[in-house]
Amino acid sequence: MIKDNVKIVELNAENWYDCCEFEIATEQKKYIESNAISVAQSKFEPTLKPYAIYLNEKVVGFLMYNAVQEELDGYWVYRIMVDKKFQGKGIGKAATKLMISEMAKLPNSKKVIVGYHPENLGAHNLYASLGFIDEGHRFGKEMAVIKYLTE
Repeated sequence: MIKDNVKIVELNAENWYDCCEFEIATEQKKYIESNAISVAQSKFEPTLKPYAIYLNEKVVGFLMYNAVQEELDGYWVYRIMVDKKFQGKGIGKAATKLMISEMAKLPNSKKVIVGYHPENLGAHNLYASLGFIDEGHRFGKEMAVIKYLTE
């Protein structure tokens, strides 16, 4: 199974450039910034934790979360993306589960929050399948959904 071969590795000298080169599907481009912006942002905001997503030993995506609580008293996911050549295989879902496990180790971790554009059905389906709940929170053009972590 693909999910058994997915892992996340903190961004490092060997994988950061691959993450910057990834492309998303054309219909997703209006919803997400380039990974290069996220990588740069993580260098100026040290609480942001960037990771490369691996399938077997190949870098296939990028994710990033904040290790300090923000709005709604939760830890926020900043980015999850899988290169367009590897989408639709369950890699994003497997990587998101791994990321949530990491976020659950953070101090006083009770909820994980992610914001996305309401028309981004791929994001909506992913987060809904992982138990994120829409409680009506909106931040600008984005909706924020919450996953409550159990003790």
